[in-house]
Amino acid sequence: MIKLDFDKTGGLLPVVVQDYETNEVLMLAFMNETAWEATLSTNKATYYSRSRKKLWVKGESSGNVQNVKEIRIDCDDDTILLKVEQVGGAACHMGYKSCFFRKVEDGSLTVMGKPVFDPKEVYGETSH
Repeated sequence: MIKLDFDKTGGLLPVVVQDYETNEVLMLAFMNETAWEATLSTNKATYYSRSRKKLWVKGESSGNVQNVKEIRIDCDDDTILLKVEQVGGAACHMGYKSCFFRKVEDGSLTVMGKPVFDPKEVYGETSH
């Protein structure tokens, strides 16, 4: 039985998500205990949306699901690392491969790469 310390952080644990093959960091999300259990039982990354206050399966709207290939837990049992197969090539709701597509350079942000999909076509309009 895997026992994570959801109590220490108020019920939500941070989840670092990496591409299984390249180790590129795709996103940071949060899981509550229900999302954790759903992820373990389905092998589909399931998170807790802090803004919508509900569970969401990554890719349920866009089709860009995350198939979990490996799970690691940190030494304090309060942070999760998911290594995933990113279906469709985009983890970011703004259409980019990674949510970390902006780089700080000379005091401003530079966009790295191009979107894989147009979020307006997928979601209707971009929202955070």
